[in-house]
Amino acid sequence: MTGFLIRWAVSALALWVAQALVPGIRIQGAATLWIAALLLGFVNAVVRPLLIVFTLPITILTLGLFLLVINAAMLGLVAAMLDRFAISGFWSALAGAVVVSLVSWLVSSTIGNSARVEMFVVRQRAASTSAASGPRTPL
Repeated sequence: MTGFLIRWAVSALALWVAQALVPGIRIQGAATLWIAALLLGFVNAVVRPLLIVFTLPITILTLGLFLLVINAAMLGLVAAMLDRFAISGFWSALAGAVVVSLVSWLVSSTIGNSARVEMFVVRQRAASTSAASGPRTPL
């Protein structure tokens, strides 16, 4: 349940950044932002995979760039469902989809698949261990 709430918050943050950066996107109120984030997650889980399968030939033909159009369509679908969420046109939806994808990717890369903050620790070997074994010869 915690993972779901964190991903929901990530989606809300991504939508907030998109509406702050893209002039054609307008979200009125915090409640609309949270509902839009929830709907975007649902639409991306249910509708988007079907569209990807149906548009596979054009996606292959455009070397995957058509996925940006699908993402923009998902954002537009969510905006069509909510009265207080407006997107002024296709280019605003496309720019918003790119911003939402980038912000979600950046935040998710620090959270990881388990929806927890992950920390990587790099440890170096002690210098005496490698020196004691002597020089290495290639095989």
